[in-house]
Amino acid sequence: MASRVPNPFRWLLLSIGLLLARVGIVDGRRAERTTDLAWPRIVTGIARMSKSAADVAMVGIALGPAAIAGVGFATPFWAMAFALGGGIAGATISLVSQRYSARATEELSMAVTTSALVVVAITVPLAALYWTVPERLISLVGDDATSLAYGADYLRVVAIGVPIAALNLIGSRTLVGADDAWTPMVLRAGGAAVNVAINAVLLFVLEVGVVGAAIGTVLANALVLAAFVTGFTLGRLPLVGEFPVTVAVSRPYTTVDDVRNVVGIGTPLVFTNVARRAAQFPMLAIVALFGPNVVAAYVVARRVRDLMDTPGWGFSLASSSLVGQELGTGDEGDAGTYGREVLWFGTAVYLFSATVVLVFAGQIGRLFVTDPSILPLVTTFIAVACVSVVFRGISGGATGPLRASGDTHWPFYGQVLGLYVFALPVAALGAISVPVPFLGTVTPLGIGALYAALVLETLVPAVVTYHRFAAGRWKVISREYRPESAHGD
Repeated sequence: MASRVPNPFRWLLLSIGLLLARVGIVDGRRAERTTDLAWPRIVTGIARMSKSAADVAMVGIALGPAAIAGVGFATPFWAMAFALGGGIAGATISLVSQRYSARATEELSMAVTTSALVVVAITVPLAALYWTVPERLISLVGDDATSLAYGADYLRVVAIGVPIAALNLIGSRTLVGADDAWTPMVLRAGGAAVNVAINAVLLFVLEVGVVGAAIGTVLANALVLAAFVTGFTLGRLPLVGEFPVTVAVSRPYTTVDDVRNVVGIGTPLVFTNVARRAAQFPMLAIVALFGPNVVAAYVVARRVRDLMDTPGWGFSLASSSLVGQELGTGDEGDAGTYGREVLWFGTAVYLFSATVVLVFAGQIGRLFVTDPSILPLVTTFIAVACVSVVFRGISGGATGPLRASGDTHWPFYGQVLGLYVFALPVAALGAISVPVPFLGTVTPLGIGALYAALVLETLVPAVVTYHRFAAGRWKVISREYRPESAHGD
């Protein structure tokens, strides 16, 4: 379904895949199937990351830098919806992909409704918290009164969209698990475009202020959710086409075993996502000790890295879907082959994009800053981001098979180890003097510590997750979740 129309993203990815096939690294047929699943999700990621940048730009133009800071303070809280929803959705794609290949229609439907119920149960309380005490929450991040007011206003309204955004992740992963990455791309990328349009009207025409940006986010997510519900209920969506699966609206919606499966697979992924999101708070506090210019350069580098990281959105989910489908038929050998080839295919794409950005790092930096005094600093940070993002590609590729099999604890271990044991302590050593037993007081290491932290936070998870993938234990663990208890080879 992903190849309905000619697309330059698909052409570029497939060209890299076929080049790898010529040298014997991947199989050409698998490269094409992976491309068809990956490219729509990558386009979705680019659309969403671009939407985020456009939102911030419009808020800044309409209201000034204090409003940008306020939205920035609220953004990590909003991101928790994706941390929680994405974790549960990781269980969804694992269960759906296995049941889809095994043609277990009723069990597939139950996996989707169970995932939806679980994600609502954990995000509604979070939304209520954001709605009732946004001022107190925002004050934990910043201390400027004007920015805090903007952030609280934004967070209170966007709280309504927290469960909605999480449910959209369930819908998206369900379709990817059923071999359809095209439909969620159309819906979610379309939602991102609608969001930008609504924000433009509310900010510049109606002059609603920062609340307008929040309203746009909520309305766009609600429209996308309505489209998912319609498609899953009717089996098709006007102007979009057929859905590969339908979800039964009759009871029972879940069982104890289904809840146990979703929670068992999804909980480590939730912890992994939360660990990554929560680390933003102390890391920004440490970076702030270096002064505003370093903060600006660091934030720009992370935004650029987020854009470079969008291939992982596609390859990790494609790996989960394809590996899960092979596991669902009991073919552990092909599951391992798919996992290995998608990992190297994705890593090659990361190397390509990182190289391109590295070559044009200076020009890219000028898109964010015009002050020549800090441009070299921004350029250096972008160059470091190019190195660190390649390891994100490896960890994402290795996480895909683990997620498909239900072996989801190790990505969490890698994330915690990389962020809290390596990246944050190293960054702190760059800014403050720290007493160390037997060594006395270690003086600040300087800005080089921030460069090292950017790399360590991706390198360590890559090593951990790849080690677990290469060990192959995940194939055995997958037998606990297969619909027919097929044990494979």
